[in-house]
Amino acid sequence: MINVIIAEDDFRVAQIHEAYLAEVKQMNLIGKASNAKETFELLGKLEVDLVLLDVYMPDQLGTELLAEIRENYPEVDIMMITAAADKAFVNKALHYGVEHYLVKPITIERFKEVMDQYKKKKELLKSVTEVSQDLLDHLFGSGDKQIEKPLLPSGIDYVTLKKVKEIIELESAGITSEKVGKKMGASRTTARRYLEYLVGIGEAISEHVYGIVGRPERRYYSKKAE
Repeated sequence: MINVIIAEDDFRVAQIHEAYLAEVKQMNLIGKASNAKETFELLGKLEVDLVLLDVYMPDQLGTELLAEIRENYPEVDIMMITAAADKAFVNKALHYGVEHYLVKPITIERFKEVMDQYKKKKELLKSVTEVSQDLLDHLFGSGDKQIEKPLLPSGIDYVTLKKVKEIIELESAGITSEKVGKKMGASRTTARRYLEYLVGIGEAISEHVYGIVGRPERRYYSKKAE
């Protein structure tokens, strides 16, 4: 789950964004702040992954908080959701690595689209063990089309991955890496690499069960079969 706080002085807008957030899977609202002081109080006591930050707050501009958040909470991601479209604010947001800048009012469709893009980037980075230039171009590049294009770590081929996914989707009772290897015409080691990748990105699950000879074996299940 991605833990989110909303920093917004208008409680009606905060309620709208809270309702939007409830429609996005794997995102968990853990707090709301109506000013800068409350925002830092939440950051100090909660495990926050993402801040949805307004610019116009009563005690301090949201853009003025960016440097302090970056200095004290470097692991926290920030998205600006604001009515302020001033170039100076946008430049400052870019300077401090803000994930996205949304101008109010926003529709739920746009909100969900941006949040899904954000989650995909997080999941992609988490799924790889080695960083390639293609990965960096994807993360630091831009464009919604680029996000939709499959980008896989070294050793994972898109066509083969698709085949493995199709195999386990047909096995509602689970299947071992050895059997997957036979079905795809590859070694057990290769099959297991693809299966573990699917587990890592949340598209499959695995468990240890006891086989016929009493030895534990690892079986894999497609999430679609649940």
